Amino acid sequence: MCGLCGELRFDGQVANSQLIQTMSTKLERRGPDDNGIFSEGPVALGHRRLAIIDLSTESHQPMHIPELGLSIVFNGSIYNYLDLRKQLQVMGHQFFSHGDTEVILRAYAEWGDDFVKRLHGMFAFAIWDRRKQHLLMARDRMGIKPLYYSLNNKRLRFASTPQALLAGKDIDTAIDPAGLHYQLTLHAVIPAPHTILRGIRKLKPAHTVKVAVDGTRTEQRYWTLKATRPAQPMSESDWITATHDTLKRAVKKRLEVADVPVGVLLSGGLDSSLLVGLLAEAGVTGLRTFTVGFEDQPEEKGNEYEYSDPVAERFCTEHAKFHIANEELIDRLPDAIGAMSEPMVAQDAVAFYLLAEHVSKEIKVVQSGQGADEVFGGYFWYPQMRAESSGSKLERFRKHYFDRSHPEWLDAIEPAFHTEDITSQRVARLLDEPEADAFIDRVLHMDVTTLIVDDPVKRVDNMTMAWGLEARVPFLDHELVELAASMPPELKLRQGGKYPLKAIARGLLPDKVVDREKGYFPVPALKFVRGRFLDMMQDTLHSSACRQRGLFNQRYIETLLQAPEQHMTALKGSKLWHLALLEMWLQMHVDAG
Repeated sequence: MCGLCGELRFDGQVANSQLIQTMSTKLERRGPDDNGIFSEGPVALGHRRLAIIDLSTESHQPMHIPELGLSIVFNGSIYNYLDLRKQLQVMGHQFFSHGDTEVILRAYAEWGDDFVKRLHGMFAFAIWDRRKQHLLMARDRMGIKPLYYSLNNKRLRFASTPQALLAGKDIDTAIDPAGLHYQLTLHAVIPAPHTILRGIRKLKPAHTVKVAVDGTRTEQRYWTLKATRPAQPMSESDWITATHDTLKRAVKKRLEVADVPVGVLLSGGLDSSLLVGLLAEAGVTGLRTFTVGFEDQPEEKGNEYEYSDPVAERFCTEHAKFHIANEELIDRLPDAIGAMSEPMVAQDAVAFYLLAEHVSKEIKVVQSGQGADEVFGGYFWYPQMRAESSGSKLERFRKHYFDRSHPEWLDAIEPAFHTEDITSQRVARLLDEPEADAFIDRVLHMDVTTLIVDDPVKRVDNMTMAWGLEARVPFLDHELVELAASMPPELKLRQGGKYPLKAIARGLLPDKVVDREKGYFPVPALKFVRGRFLDMMQDTLHSSACRQRGLFNQRYIETLLQAPEQHMTALKGSKLWHLALLEMWLQMHVDAG
């Protein structure tokens, strides 16, 4: 797990190594263990390393194999790298390192562009092929690892974060109206290739792009998820057994493929608790688990210790609890926003940020339960959508998910930034994609391949990597995702959702954890729009920077401020917070740059 950056020139100029050094500095927190730069004519590569696999200097990056004419910068973990290494050794490859980075380079040399289909894991990388004079960039199937880029007729620049690109200057920082429409309609999900800024794009998950020195680009999708029933029918017992076996393999490989200890972020929910149970079932002892809690509010508890403690006790984990005062939570909110690669409205971002800060002092790798709700249908809106009997697929979806209608979006945004209903158009296309049987199959397919990428997955990557902590997400193992996508949706949605996981957990976990209602990371001080939290938002939206930007309709802002806790989205988010968070992010990352 690391940070990467680079530049490829199309204009005959030599790539600027000093610029790459400047960009690399912005990635230091993603990779505090080592850094390096490689430069060769039109290309320069930069890397910040978090050493997890092969801790020796042989796995230093950028990695270069002179006899093959190949160089790479890589972020992520390849869980099947040992199997690939053995295959490549049989074919005559001799390795100088013991990690997964060299395996990627030699696999590319042996199998060509399609080698990426053989990789099992989370990854973003860029390979410079000196002989063919092109750069090959790739992103993992689920979009767990980020890869942003900026492109014009003179050069390509790329990095793990937009902040690294912005540090290199020469970036168009104007607001992208399409990105703005997604941001305030789709719960801050801006699907690739868009971002909130015109001059920064991101590579789509499950895609590669080859860029030649003359600027020619070739993009290719290497993996497609199918949400259709298998040719051979399976019984309920078959599905449960297959899910259990596949998840157990996913959890185990994310433990074993590391040369440092691996812990678990234990929230007290079914998903993270099940990870602990499965690791114990696999014979793991001395497992380290971590939980964070906050002060209570009159309406809501600020922790889930009553659920996480029994799990830690049952499996005799080495358990650590971190309790955060509300004052610290508010004080550290700007720090969490500073760690966001893109503006993210989920209020548990700051919780993950503070938890990762503490955990990173104890350990370098953790497993986390993100993805289970999207893969196995755990959210409350799935049954609501399924129950809709009239209207188009788009209408059935947006009624229960969109934060604003298009007319309200137009009312919230000044006319200079207006655009057509971009979000509805994109969602309609996604819901009409082939290889899906039922309506809920289509919804879950879109969630797993698009929505989750730029909400919980991005949030966990940003908040953990801000502290040099690698988070691994077994529920997004692509083999498990493929299995779940082919499962009948009624099986997944039974008993309030995630029925296969509940069936696996029954008898393994305490009943109170299995039977509890779906919980959400409790951050009471930020859930209720009042006190210092409200003051902070009001100050931001009344600031001179906000007024000069001219993005929001001031009348709309005042309407929200008159009754802030009454203006909520279908997903129970604060509309006021959505505007304030976006403005805070822009002031911090764009204006300050």
